Amino acid sequence: MRRALLLVLCVLLAGCSAASDPAETTDTGGPLEATPVSPRYNPAIGALFVEGTHFCTASVVHSGPGDLLLTAAHCLHDGEGGEYATGISFAPGYHDGVAPYGYWDVSDPQVPEGWADSSDPDLDVGFATAHQAGNTKTLESVTGANALTTGGGFAHPITLTGYPDEREAPVVCHGTSAQADTYQMRVDCPGFSTGTSGGPWVIDADPATELGTVVGVIGGYLYGGDDPDTSYSSYFDTDVATLYRKMDSRG
Repeated sequence: MRRALLLVLCVLLAGCSAASDPAETTDTGGPLEATPVSPRYNPAIGALFVEGTHFCTASVVHSGPGDLLLTAAHCLHDGEGGEYATGISFAPGYHDGVAPYGYWDVSDPQVPEGWADSSDPDLDVGFATAHQAGNTKTLESVTGANALTTGGGFAHPITLTGYPDEREAPVVCHGTSAQADTYQMRVDCPGFSTGTSGGPWVIDADPATELGTVVGVIGGYLYGGDDPDTSYSSYFDTDVATLYRKMDSRG
């Protein structure tokens, strides 16, 4: 189970560390094992950190203020009976212990009411803002951003990216999403273990920039699934659209 906040608790109470490993990419049309490739790190996707350890994945999505992050709700809020996490930072394009664009302070987390009130797995989607002390540039102007769409259906050829907690580089997979037994999306991609929660499901990516449109994030059913080779996402419906418009219209 990819319960990212369990890792946060581990960090806060006992301390955890992640092992370094080269970047990997996989294709669900080939062998189950991931195969190493020349690293290419998308700056619009990065790792979320708390007290020096990464525990979730987030991505930059387009907004008017240019500071908007997208991730899973459970990366930002405990759910029913809980509260918002604090002390989170975002490292876009993170790999091998290097944050090429620095660390950005994460603030103003927002999750749907259904997640905060009852941990509704169909609403495991969250937004937050990111700023860097002393930097007058917006996050989006530095990293670029994906678009976000809602109500786009379940079946898509996607690129899935996430940061497993035992690695210091992302895993990337090209697969095809489908509707799960629930009102959610699923995709078979190997190697997406704890820490990949919040990883974006991107369609129509530009080969040059690797930017496209996000249609999902790892989360939902069992916080993203209980098998690292099959990932889930809450379906981006009107609740997600409403929350996105709220965050996009700030200022």
